[in-house]
Amino acid sequence: MKRLLVVGGCLLLTACASAPSHPQDPLEPLNRAVYRFNDTADKAVLKPVAQAYQKVTPQPVRTGVGNFFDNLRDVYSAANHTLQGKAELALTDVLRVSFNSTFGLFGLIDIATPMGLKSNKATLGDTFAHYGWQNSSYLVLPLLGPSTVRDGSGILISNSLEPATGVFQTHTQATTARVLDAVNTRERLLGLETVVEGAALDNYSYVRDGFLQMRAHQLGLPQDKRQQEEDLNIDELVDDPQDASAPAANDASGAAVSPP
Repeated sequence: MKRLLVVGGCLLLTACASAPSHPQDPLEPLNRAVYRFNDTADKAVLKPVAQAYQKVTPQPVRTGVGNFFDNLRDVYSAANHTLQGKAELALTDVLRVSFNSTFGLFGLIDIATPMGLKSNKATLGDTFAHYGWQNSSYLVLPLLGPSTVRDGSGILISNSLEPATGVFQTHTQATTARVLDAVNTRERLLGLETVVEGAALDNYSYVRDGFLQMRAHQLGLPQDKRQQEEDLNIDELVDDPQDASAPAANDASGAAVSPP
């Protein structure tokens, strides 16, 4: 409900945002305010927790946790590939879940990838784009980080359907899982904030342009000419193990992650 209010409020404030520096960022004043909030929250809470988690948790355990949540995302991916009519990709997702959930000990071990079953995550935001909602305004979500109105709407709907998976039986379990996923993903991104801070004078613009360029690349959309001139390594962004449109693991300089 809170996320719905956030997205709805942002839509209502679209007309109030003036003189954006990017055509896809009409909400720039609001987005910058949320970005600063996320950055403060990250430095005060999430980053220290992630550092402590890294220190006390062995690497094999952290890898297993990441694999577990990645396996859950494959369930959503299969549903979205089905909605998009991409039967082969949907079947690959189903096979990944089947092998990893059984022989991979409930998803803790990723045996599907070495078998040749490549991960091709699809989200509801991708499905919306597939059916025509391609151009969408940039939106920074509280604690979740860089997104768009389209992708943020997909996150909201997907999270509301989470009980259907049958994995988390109570609200407490689901909340605990989200926190663990966020901390585990933030741990994998430790150090990225240093890269962002050293790469540009305006961190907000750097993150925004990189995210929008990444999403355009993922969806096969034409990129803004100004973005094409930026010296950004899009392959590294796209190859991030997290689901980019749930935007989930987002930029570490003030963006937390969206659990499945």
